Amino acid sequence: MILEPRATDLDLVDVESALLRAAVGDYAAEAAILLLVNSAHWLAQLRSAGLISVLGDVDGDGLWAQVSWPDLDAALRAGTIGGSGSQLRLLRAAASLADGQPIDLGDLAAGLDRAALGLLLAAVAHAGGSHGDDQPPLAAWPVRG
Repeated sequence: MILEPRATDLDLVDVESALLRAAVGDYAAEAAILLLVNSAHWLAQLRSAGLISVLGDVDGDGLWAQVSWPDLDAALRAGTIGGSGSQLRLLRAAASLADGQPIDLGDLAAGLDRAALGLLLAAVAHAGGSHGDDQPPLAAWPVRG
């Protein structure tokens, strides 16, 4: 019997790749994953808390994975995952983009520091498809090094 790998068995680069592979083509889902990745806070926590499921090699191009968006609130209440106010707002924004969870935009925008606000703007622009048709995105993701 061959067991599928668990997210906790993978390094963060492989988890990121699997999440993005599963999201490709759904701009809102892509934006949510890119928001988590670029925040540099949530991916490791979600993986450690068992909130990322590996779906296997769906298309022959590598592993796919997904975030268990409906389970985030319980994990936050239990203290399994946590972060600063700004980080929590980015997590809620990602859950809203990917899973349609409601969010108060006024509270969201007012509670973000400048770097997090830049990430949110890039996520919303990405979800809206501003990166297509040979046009530069309305708000670009930061360059990661």
